Amino acid sequence: MSGSKDGWSEGLAAYADAREGFRVEDVAAALEGSLEDGINACIECCDRHVAPGRIALEWENEEGRRATYTFEQLRERSAQFAGFLTSRGIGAGDVVAGLLPRTPELVITILGTWRAGAVYQPLFTAFGPKAIEHRLRMSGAKLIVTDPRNRQKLDEVADAPAAAVVIRLDRNEPVRAGDADFHSELARQGKDFEPVMRRGTDLFMMMSTSGTTGLPKCVPVPLRALLAFYVYMRYAVDLRPSDKFWNIADPGWAYGLYYAVTGPLLLGHATTLYDGPFSAESTYRIIKDHEITNLAGAPTAYRLLIAAGEEAAAAVKGKLRAVSSAGEPLNPEVIRWFDEHLAAPIYDHYGQTELGMVVSNHHGLRHAVHPGSTGLPLLGHHVAVLDDEGRELPPNVPGTLALDIARSPFMWFTGYLNQPTPAIDGGYYRTGDTVELEADGHISFVGRNDDVITSSGYRIGPFDVESALIEHPAVVETAVIGKPDPERTEIVKAFVVLRAGVEPSDSLAEELCLHVKRRLSAHAYPREISFVETLPKTPSGKIQRFILRNNEKAQDSVKPPE
Repeated sequence: MSGSKDGWSEGLAAYADAREGFRVEDVAAALEGSLEDGINACIECCDRHVAPGRIALEWENEEGRRATYTFEQLRERSAQFAGFLTSRGIGAGDVVAGLLPRTPELVITILGTWRAGAVYQPLFTAFGPKAIEHRLRMSGAKLIVTDPRNRQKLDEVADAPAAAVVIRLDRNEPVRAGDADFHSELARQGKDFEPVMRRGTDLFMMMSTSGTTGLPKCVPVPLRALLAFYVYMRYAVDLRPSDKFWNIADPGWAYGLYYAVTGPLLLGHATTLYDGPFSAESTYRIIKDHEITNLAGAPTAYRLLIAAGEEAAAAVKGKLRAVSSAGEPLNPEVIRWFDEHLAAPIYDHYGQTELGMVVSNHHGLRHAVHPGSTGLPLLGHHVAVLDDEGRELPPNVPGTLALDIARSPFMWFTGYLNQPTPAIDGGYYRTGDTVELEADGHISFVGRNDDVITSSGYRIGPFDVESALIEHPAVVETAVIGKPDPERTEIVKAFVVLRAGVEPSDSLAEELCLHVKRRLSAHAYPREISFVETLPKTPSGKIQRFILRNNEKAQDSVKPPE
């Protein structure tokens, strides 16, 4: 891990060698500031990369409007926003929320908040008033930056903070009485603002969990998390100076904020933002028009690209050097399709809002890549597989994926804000995901602990069944759950979304069952299949199997006795 501060070593090092030679000090040396003596995220992600004409942001919206911002322009605008915050009495440690689409003003808000030493809280624009209210109440945000479309949601938010509203410069819209006009306020400020220095343990983000199994919890993110973000972008995403990078994920969620905004800018690399709804057509067009070579996103998006067919992919075949996938396990069929029709290596990565990414198939380090495997621990992290008593398990035995805190210097999560965190206990952080450790150190995903199916004494991971189903040419998406059964404890039930033009039928259901039985095993095939138009998902695109399970339990409870 030696070399110049921002240099790029020729060729790929072996993962084993990189792990053996890993030193925290080498990564910390890549930062401008010091975690002990003073650091500012805006300096790390903007100021230190300022150079004549150096691009930081390439932006486009669904109307075809485009804009390019240099690091120098973002430095000036972040200074103006920080000046505005100071004029409002907002400073170090205060929380500023952003309820904005993927626009340049979003990036300015994030960087300006950090410049002032404040803490940025993302709010996804698809949230309704109750979701917004809950998150604002947890964080105690003193200001929310939004646009006219989302401003109206705040009318139903109790004790909403003051609002700064972004009005499009080509539209002459007034802001409400009491609201601040974002652009007008920035125009009043100077273009120089000395960044407020903080320490590595001080916060710079206030995240929220996705709330898949209960009310969202606040996840404080300290500045020392920058080290882990750097390592992920550098070695797992393999972001190179020659790349054009696009992370499809929305910055309203962790993967987007951590790795579509913070990560690339931390490396002094331009990022791409597209402010428009996802479609296969727009995605392929942006890859082509912006000459994207390094792509990141979620399996949900990749499955929709596949559903668009081979012809749609032909225009960008061979253009993507590296593709990273996060949010859900990557089905082997997606890997095969990307290889065949896009000539692109797509690698599975694993993480959580609480951790960032911690297990990855690394584009930037040489190691074996097993289809269906989540990969190897990120440098600076030590993972273990635990049984119910907290003992580390040997290879090929399912257990809970955990982080060994003492041996993970880049693990930054210490607990939820003002809430107990029982997942941290006995020196480990338990992720709540069931995995198996392979003999060579790789981690294979089985499922969320709540998702694992117990049937006739067998433990069945829904991921394996879903991966087999999605190989069938009729299937676009699927979710597999355990349905209560008096004889087997549970049976495997699959909910299947079919490709356009394919009609559901009993014969197709039987065909799919036989397909899984043949491809997977005689005990893990779905004994029931329901054809559905859509699957329940979180706003970030993760399938909510617990909703399907709860629906099944509710239906079962109202059945008359036989």
